[in-house]
Amino acid sequence: MKKSILLLIAGLSFSALHSQNGSDAIRYAQENLNGSARFRAMGGAFGAVGGDLSAINVNPAGSAIFANSQIGISISDYNTNTKSDYFGTKTSESNIAFDLNQLGGVFIFYNNAEKTGWKKFALSINYDNANDFDNTLYRAGTNPGNSVASYFMSYANQAGLTGNDYETYYFDELTLRERQGFLGYDSGAIAAAGGNLNNNTFVSNIPGGGNYFQDEYITTAGYNGKLSFNVSTAYNDRFYFGLNINTYFTDYTKFSSFYEENSNPPLSGTSVQNLTFDNDIHTYGNGFSFQLGVIAKITKSFRAGLAYESPTWYEFNDEVRQMVYTNGSGLRYGGSGASDSDFYVLYDPYNLKTPSKFTGSLAYVFGKSGLLSVDYSVKDYSNTRFSPKDDYFNPINAAMSNNLTVAGELRIGAEYRIKNWSLRGGLRHEDSPYKNNLVNAIGDLTSISGGFGYTFTRTRVDLSYTHSQRESQEGFFSQGLTDPIKTKAQNNNISLGLTFDF
Repeated sequence: MKKSILLLIAGLSFSALHSQNGSDAIRYAQENLNGSARFRAMGGAFGAVGGDLSAINVNPAGSAIFANSQIGISISDYNTNTKSDYFGTKTSESNIAFDLNQLGGVFIFYNNAEKTGWKKFALSINYDNANDFDNTLYRAGTNPGNSVASYFMSYANQAGLTGNDYETYYFDELTLRERQGFLGYDSGAIAAAGGNLNNNTFVSNIPGGGNYFQDEYITTAGYNGKLSFNVSTAYNDRFYFGLNINTYFTDYTKFSSFYEENSNPPLSGTSVQNLTFDNDIHTYGNGFSFQLGVIAKITKSFRAGLAYESPTWYEFNDEVRQMVYTNGSGLRYGGSGASDSDFYVLYDPYNLKTPSKFTGSLAYVFGKSGLLSVDYSVKDYSNTRFSPKDDYFNPINAAMSNNLTVAGELRIGAEYRIKNWSLRGGLRHEDSPYKNNLVNAIGDLTSISGGFGYTFTRTRVDLSYTHSQRESQEGFFSQGLTDPIKTKAQNNNISLGLTFDF
């Protein structure tokens, strides 16, 4: 078999292949509750409040609420703890990261003409870290009957290729799914049934008998940054209208190392006793969306807001390294030792369209004493789509249509002022984007937050704390070895912000 170390080939996103239930798409379709420290302390419930740089990302009309021009910056500490349960074996892993969370400015212009109600205009630019990808995850346990060979056989037996095909084809002549079968064949984890190279059915070279110890260590890093260009205006200080043009730039890396071993009696001929399957993925790209919003003062104290966010259109590139290392007897490259199948691949660009979002908001302002705010957003994740439409992406898009659903998000925030001090709190609940009957899915997210701020003459210092958690179930792989792993992720974040009026 001829190996290529670096290939420029047209094909499907590797990330998409390994998440046919849509989890990689969900990574970009969802945004974490980031933003300014004040925004985070109040649970992000700013759709009818405005007057905060991160509030512009909820409702672009919010920038016209500002009385003065302002610049602001926030930094955050991310502390993530992930606990996993796989066939009764419990593991945990923690990660701490530190990052720039928000940076922006708003510039207010007043119109002194007497015969117009359009008295105020605002221009702003704001950066939010829409998603921070830094995390580590470890899960392990003993599977009573299912080996990783089922992953490679699942692809190989669907491909319709023979052992001779895998022996003679160039790697770049294979489709992405065929390459997964090839990795199992080339490393000796699977073989053509009966030893007949003309056979297009494949069997395992891993001894049967069950009790396969399996573990996986995953590290992810990167960000999905959102830069918003905003314009808004106020009419008679009662109606506020705004528009955002958003650009996204993302950089995501994921390294996963899966390991399996067994102590079952070896097979005659080729027999694999342990296997390591490494995947090193680098995804990078950019995106675009727009937002429209309106806020109305129903009374002096009562406000209502409505906002629409378009789908985000992304273009991504994937660079992938896959390696399978086997150890046992009768292996093709190492004989009785080890076999190493190692490939680097650069895929052609592909596109992702995430769903649009509608947000309705209500707020009540208690004069200068404080406020209470509620936001509710709706997003139909089943509209998420990869493209181009072809034999690679069509099954994944169909799976997302069938498995994903409409999800709501509720945010509640409050602020109480005592002279120069502001006390804040927030609650957030986000529904799962998956249908309830799925075994492997992401669960609901719940979050509680709080914080305070102190205002000087033209400067404000804000501090916030946010705790969120979400449970999920997923297998090591999307095919074959899909036994569910229960995972509970908890995030504890502290943000510090500075704002300056001028």
